[in-house]
Amino acid sequence: MKVLLINGSPHAQGCTYTALKEAADTLNLEGIETEILQVGHLNIRGCIACRKCKTDGKCVFDDLVNETMPKFKECDGLIIGSPVYYASANGTLISFLDRLFYSSGFDKTMKVGASVVSCRRAGNTATFDELNKYFTISGMPIVSSCYWNMVHGNNADEVKQDLEGLQTMRVLARNMAFLMKSIQLGKEAYGETPKEERIYTNFIRSI
Repeated sequence: MKVLLINGSPHAQGCTYTALKEAADTLNLEGIETEILQVGHLNIRGCIACRKCKTDGKCVFDDLVNETMPKFKECDGLIIGSPVYYASANGTLISFLDRLFYSSGFDKTMKVGASVVSCRRAGNTATFDELNKYFTISGMPIVSSCYWNMVHGNNADEVKQDLEGLQTMRVLARNMAFLMKSIQLGKEAYGETPKEERIYTNFIRSI
């Protein structure tokens, strides 16, 4: 089993990486393979709603989004990590996630998801909620921990002093490993979850 961890920070080994690494190391101890992918330092443009991905099977902009798509398809779990900017996630990360989730046409049902946020003081819960919405629209169970999945600090060394935050990452990882293994056993015993054809509606009212 494998978990893909997305580092939305522009800093390769900063606060967000420190949190993700704590989770990854714990997942490894649980027998789960991990890969940390950094995206926050790249020039990734947002979606332009051209919908070419619906016919081509990939995004029209051939960058890290298309490179990540097969990794996303094969992984059993996804952890998204972001620093907090203006009570929101890193804009580069959001552009990446919008295009990755929209252009990847494969079924994500029962892939396990979790978000991790890093901040100096505030804006963490708003960012946490923002990232979790990618999972809830995709049929992906969200993993919880013993606290909201966040760490505090202005640099990696300060995050390492956030003992409660690091514990939250370890508990998150153990819960994720348990949930992924449980889902795998459930599929073996009961099969895949039934699928319905998607229904799309618009809400339009004349004034």
